[in-house]
Amino acid sequence: QVQLVESGGTLVQPGGSLRLSCAASGSIASINVMGWYRQGPGKQRELVAELSSGGTTTYADSVKGRFTISGYSGKNTVYLQMNSLKPEDTAVYYCNAQKRITILGSVAYQYWGQGTQVTVSS
Repeated sequence: QVQLVESGGTLVQPGGSLRLSCAASGSIASINVMGWYRQGPGKQRELVAELSSGGTTTYADSVKGRFTISGYSGKNTVYLQMNSLKPEDTAVYYCNAQKRITILGSVAYQYWGQGTQVTVSS
C-alpha cells in the first residue's frame, strides 16, 4: 500500500501562482510514474502533468507553459508549480502514483491521494 498526501490547495485570484505538494510513503519502491490529475465541476478527471522515473514529463495542452511538475525522488515527493492561474483551473487536484509497464504502456497498479481543492476566483 502507498499513501499519498497532497497539500497546498487554496483560494487564489486569477493570474496568481500556487504550488502543490504530494508526499508518498509506504511500499513505494516499484513506483515509476507520479503525476497530477484534476476534476473540475461537471467534468471528467483529466491528466494535468506526470513525471516518470526516467525524467520524462507530460502536460495537458491547457497547462503547457504555465504549470511545471518536478520531483525529489530521495524524499518521495512531487510538486506542481502553477502560474498564471485561470478560473478554468478550478478543480480538485489529485496526486497519482503508478507502476507502469512501459513496454505495453499499461498500468499494473496505481494509488490516489484524497485531493486538494484549488479555486481560482476574484
